[in-house]
Amino acid sequence: MSEKKIILTGDRPTGRLHLGHYVGSLKRRVELQNSGEYDEINILIADDQALTDNVENPGKIRSNIVNVVLDYLSVGIDPSKTTICVQSALPALHALTFYYMNLVTTARLSRNPTVKAEIQMRGFADEGLPAGFFCYPVSQAADITAFDATVVPVGEDQLPMLEQCREIVEKFNRIYGDTLVLPKAMIPENEMQRRLPGVDGKAKMSKSLGNCIYLSDSASTIKKQVNGKMFTDPQHLKIEDPGHLEGNVVFTYLTALCKDEHFERYLPDYKNLDEMKEHYCRGGLGDGTCKKLLINVLEETLEPIRKERAKWEADIDSVYDILAEGTAKAREKTNATLERVRAAMRIDYFKDRSIIKEWDKILKETDK
Repeated sequence: MSEKKIILTGDRPTGRLHLGHYVGSLKRRVELQNSGEYDEINILIADDQALTDNVENPGKIRSNIVNVVLDYLSVGIDPSKTTICVQSALPALHALTFYYMNLVTTARLSRNPTVKAEIQMRGFADEGLPAGFFCYPVSQAADITAFDATVVPVGEDQLPMLEQCREIVEKFNRIYGDTLVLPKAMIPENEMQRRLPGVDGKAKMSKSLGNCIYLSDSASTIKKQVNGKMFTDPQHLKIEDPGHLEGNVVFTYLTALCKDEHFERYLPDYKNLDEMKEHYCRGGLGDGTCKKLLINVLEETLEPIRKERAKWEADIDSVYDILAEGTAKAREKTNATLERVRAAMRIDYFKDRSIIKEWDKILKETDK
């Protein structure tokens, strides 16, 4: 097996990507892509996995594939350095998923904390759990191993999924010999690289909750979201009241995105965010001033992304070609892994005719 340093990451195409994705993963992917430290970087658009809870609405998935690709390209994902591909167009992933299912018990899947949390969030406990969704960790293990990924960037909430993948790899290698690469997790180095909460303070941004700031949102939409919905400090009723930072979404966003140079341009009364936070906590700084700064920071962050997206939107043929070429490249890579797996399991019956000798030997021993 290769000793290359290979990354696999990806997203479910259930909607446009938002600021939480940018802070939590997209920005880091661009940094990794441009670092020169990795031999391969692969981004998988996980449309199969998105269907596990959208099976009655495949059009939603189909239409959002282009949105996700446009968001990738607009933030700086470079198809000459990073392979962008579609999960459903890689049949090796389906075969690997089936083989790996035999290495995992339903009891073990039931104990996966991420699966349990997702089941509760989507209400499957009441409506009945689709088998495909239940086996989500197995499918994810197929994705990771098919690309021979050595590193998988994940948040702490996804660690149980990667741990289950490692268990599958270890069991497969124990039974069939050293065949699969054992991946490692890449955890966000600090709080800045974790996903932002929704503008209303909810743990996650969600289209259904209307608490997102999308990467493609207009300046007027961003202003409306911040001024109209963004949660601050309910105890900070008057400007002179001491403010609190914990749970204050405005300061959470500023901490993730604001730089010292932003104060030079938009709020020169302060040298940096620490000075501003100190003033807010002792009282005398209004939420309106804080929100105004954040709106400027958000617009400065998202305007170039918005402009880059518009360029790609005007050339959808090229976007299609990028996705088709990336998927073709990924198909070749994942097919090679499947062949290696089938050889290790000795179920590649028609690779050559040597199995005839084995069958002949079995028949002769049976006749004795």
